[in-house]
Amino acid sequence: MTASARASLLALGAIGLWSSLATLGVALGHVPPFLLTGLSLLIGSLIALPLSGFKLARWKVPLPTLALGIYGLFSYHFLLFLALRHAPPVQANLVNYLWPLLMVVLSPLLLQGMALRPMHVFAALLGFAGAAVVILGGSGTTGASADGGSVWAWGYLPALAAAFIWASYSLLTKRVAAFPTVAIGSFALVSGLLSLLCHPLMEPAVALSTQDLLLITVIGLGPMGAAFFLWDKALKLGDARHIGVLSYLTPLLSTAMLTVVSARPLTWNVGLAALMIVLAAWLGTRAR
Repeated sequence: MTASARASLLALGAIGLWSSLATLGVALGHVPPFLLTGLSLLIGSLIALPLSGFKLARWKVPLPTLALGIYGLFSYHFLLFLALRHAPPVQANLVNYLWPLLMVVLSPLLLQGMALRPMHVFAALLGFAGAAVVILGGSGTTGASADGGSVWAWGYLPALAAAFIWASYSLLTKRVAAFPTVAIGSFALVSGLLSLLCHPLMEPAVALSTQDLLLITVIGLGPMGAAFFLWDKALKLGDARHIGVLSYLTPLLSTAMLTVVSARPLTWNVGLAALMIVLAAWLGTRAR
């Protein structure tokens, strides 16, 4: 198997795991975001143990690299879980998955040797138009809260912030010194501990059921664990542009899974927004 084919398989594995994150996050909507983020990342960090031969010294990275990892893993997941409980999950999930498009738009600003072309601008406008369709159409969605659309509108802000953070994190990893994939364990470990420290200071205490612990373990080992290692290894082996194209499957798979689990019909605005966002991301990559 060629390195390119192996990279594609690794990326598809990460994409498949990420597609389940929003659905699992909604199922754990009663668990405070810092607690959920902390426990999941700590469990995910354990995957690095066998990969490093149970030698923690191999997890070590320079402080700026560790800070970048915390920025990516800790901030992104906290904001995502926050968005999923303060906005309609399907719509908030689509706004979050503007990150592939933001990677294209931010590339000229964060990386050398890249230029912003007219197609990039068009793709950005199309993608944000898709997000607008989601947000504006959400005000008429069945299941509105007593507070009306204002609560939902607030919930889209952390979703958009999460998209920006993951896009910028993914690009900035190319500007720091090369690090081994096993170092993802240190990113997750420190981010998880930081989240758990924030929990008693900023959130109410909760009692977790056996089912809660089981679902948190699934999140930690899957979309907030193995997926990061698979993604990092894929980027190291393959062409980032090709892998980026594959990532546009994530919003479609994730939205489809959320729609099925929530037993809600796919509304016209969600379907149109998904099409616009995926098309925008694809156009942005083709313009490279």
